[in-house]
Amino acid sequence: MSVELSKKGLVLTATGLAAGYDGRAIVSGITIEATPGKVFSIVGPNGSGKSTLLKSLVGVVKVLEGSVKVGDTSITNMPPEEVAKIGVGYVPQIDDVFPPLSVKENLEIGGYLLKRSEIHERIDAVLEFFPRLKVMMTRKAGKLSGGERKMLAMGRVLMLSPSVLVLDEPTANLAPMVATQLLEEYIRGFANFGSTVLLVEQRAKAALRISDHTYVLGGGRVVLEGAPSDLENNPIFVESFLGGGAAARPKE
Repeated sequence: MSVELSKKGLVLTATGLAAGYDGRAIVSGITIEATPGKVFSIVGPNGSGKSTLLKSLVGVVKVLEGSVKVGDTSITNMPPEEVAKIGVGYVPQIDDVFPPLSVKENLEIGGYLLKRSEIHERIDAVLEFFPRLKVMMTRKAGKLSGGERKMLAMGRVLMLSPSVLVLDEPTANLAPMVATQLLEEYIRGFANFGSTVLLVEQRAKAALRISDHTYVLGGGRVVLEGAPSDLENNPIFVESFLGGGAAARPKE
């Protein structure tokens, strides 16, 4: 690409983390690490604390115990706008674009920390990665399809050349074919460019296909973790998350 899509990845680390609302922990005892050039996924049943965990990493939810670092910099309870300046791009599951504004305006807002002279160059880099958006620059974000909207949401975050990408349920409500493209072509592509990628994904099988390492949450804690190949051979994981049945039972 003529302009780098993202900066060189940094290590994202959470250590002994507890986080939640009104002083009540939803997740606790969480220690995870995401490293550059790889995709780290978080899977688990509804209500296990996946989104709360991501929000606590980027300053949206209060960290009650433990710490969060990007590289050597502590970002524990740092305001989201400051976290963005450090180089962490966060795409929430909902409210990820400004529906009344055009695609171009959404991208321009994403570059709010840039000099005016840099914005056009950054938009060109984003459109090179998401060419489908090129013909939609004047279209209102609220008129986009689900897949197009998610591309715009990620493109808006990429305007600041993040080192770390944190993605919450990027395939939620998308058709299976669109979801597969988003995960395998674009999200995997971020890691291939050298970014650190951490995502929460409800489609466990799809997440494992693109991941280098997966954390499994249950009851607000990490209950399993490992390389996808290891988890796919773990009877507990298969039974709980991949529709186990006979395949989940150990050989006699």
